Amino acid sequence: MPSLRERIASVSLHSERADLRPLVPEDFDQLRTIAYDEAIWAYSTGSIGSDEKLQGYLRKAWNDREARVRFAFAVVDRRSGTVAGSMSYGNLSPKDSRLEIGWSWLGRPYQGTGLNRHAKYLLLAYALEELALERVEFKTDVLNAQARQALRKVGATEEGVLRSHTLMHDGRRRDTIYYSVLQSEWGEIRRRIYGDLAPVRVVTRAS
Repeated sequence: MPSLRERIASVSLHSERADLRPLVPEDFDQLRTIAYDEAIWAYSTGSIGSDEKLQGYLRKAWNDREARVRFAFAVVDRRSGTVAGSMSYGNLSPKDSRLEIGWSWLGRPYQGTGLNRHAKYLLLAYALEELALERVEFKTDVLNAQARQALRKVGATEEGVLRSHTLMHDGRRRDTIYYSVLQSEWGEIRRRIYGDLAPVRVVTRAS
């Protein structure tokens, strides 16, 4: 039986609006057209403002995948066929039956278009249905009102704030707020928020 990490490493996820596949260094050319917008990184622990930083970002994402510690996906907008950003599974704890969805960003042309809803649906449904995990968690800057609203819209429950939790790229210490979706809640969330969406299409390949 493949391990949790092996299962995640081998999949891409698909809906009628979004494709999530492994983020690869070859995505550089498409990402560089959207990634250098400073507004995207205002509440992030790092920023991508140059070709060198983007190359480093992609290299680390690939190395983390190879090490099975974080699994970064390219978010492909099926309407345009372009890479719109990235989201990841990370902080896996198989013993505790949980993981985190994070490292999430979309280029500004794709924000507010419904693409985030589809991408989060793919990641939540795979984690809670296919992998049958008990908990999926998210975290963000307590000051990031847009991200907090988006997490509530995808069905996550606000849990609490860890004060002075993370050092930001601009030297500020961030208060971090956690959210989660539990296995026991997913059926109702799936019906209420994602009831109009078709089941996730999972494609498995050799890892």
